[in-house]
Amino acid sequence: MTDYSKCTITRYPTPVLMKAAEPIKEVNDDIRVLAERMIEIMVETQGVGLAGPQAGVNLRIFVASPEGTRQGAKVYINPSIRVEGPIVTHEEGCLSLPGIWGKIKRYYKCTVTATDLDGKEFTEVGEGLPARIFQHEFDHLEGRMIKDRLSMAGKLRSRGRLQELEDEYKDNATS
Repeated sequence: MTDYSKCTITRYPTPVLMKAAEPIKEVNDDIRVLAERMIEIMVETQGVGLAGPQAGVNLRIFVASPEGTRQGAKVYINPSIRVEGPIVTHEEGCLSLPGIWGKIKRYYKCTVTATDLDGKEFTEVGEGLPARIFQHEFDHLEGRMIKDRLSMAGKLRSRGRLQELEDEYKDNATS
């Protein structure tokens, strides 16, 4: 059994970030511990969302708080999303890609259907920032990151920083 209370932020190029996450079969106390730890990580790192793979866990779960607070945090288990409305471009960063920012195109509105910590399904509509958070975190569950959505110019600007993150990962793996 995994001790989810020990989870920490996972950075690129950790393999868990590059593959689709597995569905959660049962909402139990382990998943509640994981959700609580993910909220702690998100707040500590001043984020507004965090997905399971970013906590080093290959499970379909994310937490979101547009205000970046514990009080505003909500848990989304096995989510599905439906996007709609115009596509808008906005500056975006990622806790797993520190130092990389870029203009990312996303839908202005989206509907997420997920399961909560009581095992009940719910649906929520987000517009603007909440919709952007839902799409960003859902990307993580699919093994996608903002580096994959950058324009060609953004990818060129990020090359050096991505190389630094890859080098840090290799150095940590060999030490």
